[in-house]
Amino acid sequence: MTALRLLAPVAPADLVAIGRLHDAAEAADGHPSLNDAVWRDLDDGGPGSAGVLATGGETAVGYAHVARSDNFSPPHWAVGLLVHPDHRGTGLEAKLLDTAVERIATEGGGPAVLWRLGADERADEEVAPAGFVPERDLLQMRVRLPLGEEPAWPPGTEVRTFVPGRDDAAWLEVNNRAFANHPEQGGWVRETLQRRMAEPWFDPAGFVLAVDADGLAGFCWTKVHPPAPGDPEAPGEIFVIGVDPSRHGQGLGRALVVAGLATLADRGMHTGMLFVDGANDAAVHLYESLGFTTHRCDRAYEREIRPT
Repeated sequence: MTALRLLAPVAPADLVAIGRLHDAAEAADGHPSLNDAVWRDLDDGGPGSAGVLATGGETAVGYAHVARSDNFSPPHWAVGLLVHPDHRGTGLEAKLLDTAVERIATEGGGPAVLWRLGADERADEEVAPAGFVPERDLLQMRVRLPLGEEPAWPPGTEVRTFVPGRDDAAWLEVNNRAFANHPEQGGWVRETLQRRMAEPWFDPAGFVLAVDADGLAGFCWTKVHPPAPGDPEAPGEIFVIGVDPSRHGQGLGRALVVAGLATLADRGMHTGMLFVDGANDAAVHLYESLGFTTHRCDRAYEREIRPT
């Protein structure tokens, strides 16, 4: 028999159980179930953060996490869902989400965004009873490194790496213009940037800036992943790439992709990876022209939760 328990906060012993459950799911799926936003909150929970742990006897078989998004614009709840492979399709997904929704409702409600990594029609069916509907797809695309292409920079472009403390404000301005109204990457504040720079993977050597006479024109920020149970190759990721809207049409985006991938190859990576909105045809075509192919599809589900 499965029992559900609200964790507010998540205790260290529960975190160990969640980690073991996640490893089992990742080994079966070949990819993680919980994204970086959930793990950041598990490491350092913010106001309103909580979890719902499902156990069968002494064993963790499912987990749902709720946290306020740390990019603040637009304000929403981030939801993660993790279920052991042997317990999927039993209705446990909906039970975990129902309890997570109740928690959000007691914390004031609002829009909630649930990410399912490697989503398919079955994932749609599992979350539908809890009121979550598909909103958008995020494609993970990969390419072999080294790329074999040199960046072609627009005339007058200076290329250098990010300097923490000096480039923060300029980067935030360009990022928020490039990703205006984007639910994850838009609306960043200094605290958001500082939290990312405090993570163990942060390396300024992989954070490329393109600067022209008018200031910061674009950037490519990369991230090296450690080997994982379902993905031992440890890809290097283009974490975020952006071009100031005033510089569109100059070929700067392609040059930044090529430059970012070169920093990954220089650090020993043999596979480059990035995420792109499935509806962004122009970006998908650009990456395909560089040799990227789609590796998996992650899906965002949304619902509005009324406060209680």
